[in-house]
Amino acid sequence: MNGFLHLGHAFSLSKLEFAAAYHRLRGANVLLPFAFHCTGMPIKASADKLAREIRQFGDPPVFPHEVVEEEPISKEESDLNEGANVVPDKFKGKKSKAASKSSGQMFQWEIMRSFGLSDSEISKFQNPYEWLKFFPPLAVEDLKAFGLGCDWRRLFVTTDMNPFFDSFVKWQMRKLKSMGKIIKDMRYTIYSPLDGQPCADHDRATGEGVQPQEYTIIKMEVVPPLPAKMGVLEGKKVFLAAATLRPETMYGQTNCWVLPDGKYGAFEINDTEVFIMTERAALNLAYQKLSRVTEKPTCLVELTGNDLIGLPVRSPLSFNEIIYALPMLTILTDKGTGIVTSVPSDAPDDYMALHDLKAKPAFRAKFGLKDEWVLPFEIIPIIDIPEFGARAAEKVCLDLKIKSQNEKDKLAEAKKLVYLRGFTEGIMTVGEYAGRKVQEAKPLIRTKLIETGQAIIYSEPEKKVMSRSGDECVVALTDQWYITYGEPEWKKLSEDCLSNMNLYSDETRHGFEHTLGWLNQWACS
Repeated sequence: MNGFLHLGHAFSLSKLEFAAAYHRLRGANVLLPFAFHCTGMPIKASADKLAREIRQFGDPPVFPHEVVEEEPISKEESDLNEGANVVPDKFKGKKSKAASKSSGQMFQWEIMRSFGLSDSEISKFQNPYEWLKFFPPLAVEDLKAFGLGCDWRRLFVTTDMNPFFDSFVKWQMRKLKSMGKIIKDMRYTIYSPLDGQPCADHDRATGEGVQPQEYTIIKMEVVPPLPAKMGVLEGKKVFLAAATLRPETMYGQTNCWVLPDGKYGAFEINDTEVFIMTERAALNLAYQKLSRVTEKPTCLVELTGNDLIGLPVRSPLSFNEIIYALPMLTILTDKGTGIVTSVPSDAPDDYMALHDLKAKPAFRAKFGLKDEWVLPFEIIPIIDIPEFGARAAEKVCLDLKIKSQNEKDKLAEAKKLVYLRGFTEGIMTVGEYAGRKVQEAKPLIRTKLIETGQAIIYSEPEKKVMSRSGDECVVALTDQWYITYGEPEWKKLSEDCLSNMNLYSDETRHGFEHTLGWLNQWACS
């Protein structure tokens, strides 16, 4: 109830209304109560947004609306919009700079004005409970106009503003806890730093369904002496922090990759260790209790990828005692840590990037690379894959006739072929797990790297997640209460219950089966 009902509500409601009316006409005694969903973050996020705008711009606020220059619609755009009621000689829509900077999102105050509220009324909505008094009665008027055949005596809202509903939820939680169905545990979860709490699906402006993605960060120790720009780090252990999903391939490292124009920093992890990585990755780590100051990454020096090129590092498991940081132009700084391990035996991207550096002296010269950082390093076979052999990346690149690291589509196809077959059918040929399947060796190697302090666990959202409050979410290691839906005995009771239910469509049954299949521990706060 952070606004008016809209057509989507009417559409969903129509199914219920038609079913209720149909059964009434058949002579059934139909009970249709009605409730307003007021728990969760949407109302609180809107109220907080309003409060921030008042603090920043005043009450009533004066927003910085600087109109961007209007541009006529081009002939090409006109042709593209043919049939879409666009008149070619009209102008593109105006947008304030403030709106442009906020990804087109309106200020909350403006949204409230669009509801017909006066400036003197809007300020009260900084209090979340004000929304509960204002919007549900308006929704009732609309629902009555819609003709909803419900029992209005049974109307309620779902918050502690309704003492009956509140006491019901408290009873439910106490009951589940006494049965051992609610536990407290540390878990990685999508988290909004601005709201200071986990950001569940319905609390998100974008990124519904996105889960934490877990990586292994390989600690590549920078070999002293440090370059002058890193002088402030003297006396500390400095690591390039490379995030990988494939720790079992670390035996084959020939170098690591950095983005030349990428922005990096040296962040304090504890009193003695410093990780070089992107600020975004450091923020995620800080919320995972891996920063000298919890939830606040402390950067000792800002760096670019160019500052890192040529750094000698010792990397865990690598057969090469010293490897070097080299430039790669396709690194994404919104994924992982911005530092990437290079295993050209099993990664087509790495194979082609190293091949290009070796084959093109002008390319090496452009980035000031010394030949000894690049030329001595050869492919190290580490995994044998049926049909691909022990130099899988090289074979696939040759088979697909890939000529350079810029052929992204072909490299994506090569990667898919090698990674899938490598995991499902590959056999380790080196290390203490030689002769074992990759899928068996992978967790064992990862555990050993973590236990010996050569690597750490790192999580980040699979894709970008924005909260309704407008900030980008991280993955935090949080102490939360969980309902243990996946507990075997409870799950079996649910499955038995489902098997005895008379459902009208297979689609409904499959929906229940799917959810019972994945639902395990679910955060209840």
